[in-house]
Amino acid sequence: MGTAPEGFDAATLYAYSLLQPDTAARVRTAFPVPGSPAGLAAEATVCAQLLQTVARGDNLVLEGPLQNWAEELRRR
Repeated sequence: MGTAPEGFDAATLYAYSLLQPDTAARVRTAFPVPGSPAGLAAEATVCAQLLQTVARGDNLVLEGPLQNWAEELRRR
């Protein structure tokens, strides 16, 4: 077993699918951990890591969707 929070891989897949809302919705359906209380740590970790890459100039196309996701996570 790895040291990443439960659902980390599914949260990563979800993050990279944010530009395709239909695909992102399918990821949420196929992998129930993201969106669950148990998956919150994984989602927050992935979102924070990817926002750090945006701050370094990478993954710029994901900036808006990641910021929206971060806001959603803060409300949970």
